Amino acid sequence: MGVNRLFGLSTQDPDYQHEFAQRMHLPFAILSDEHLALTRAIRLPTFETSGMTLLKRLTLVIHDGKIEHVFYPVFPPDRNASDVVAWLASKP
Repeated sequence: MGVNRLFGLSTQDPDYQHEFAQRMHLPFAILSDEHLALTRAIRLPTFETSGMTLLKRLTLVIHDGKIEHVFYPVFPPDRNASDVVAWLASKP
């Protein structure tokens, strides 16, 4: 479908992300924004819980270094992957 790279992004530290990715058998890497640099720079939606700042669920489609499409809010979450696939399939 033209996807060259797929990443997750979270605000947890790399050790937590690595453990999570292994436990969940994720087929993609998770990038760390532990210090919220990207989150703040592009104003990603967040929420606070238990003293942590976490990202709200969203999907960014990035093409040639530019955000081409944003899926947000993600609801229901279990439908997001099929929504993204349908969107990608509609593109030439």
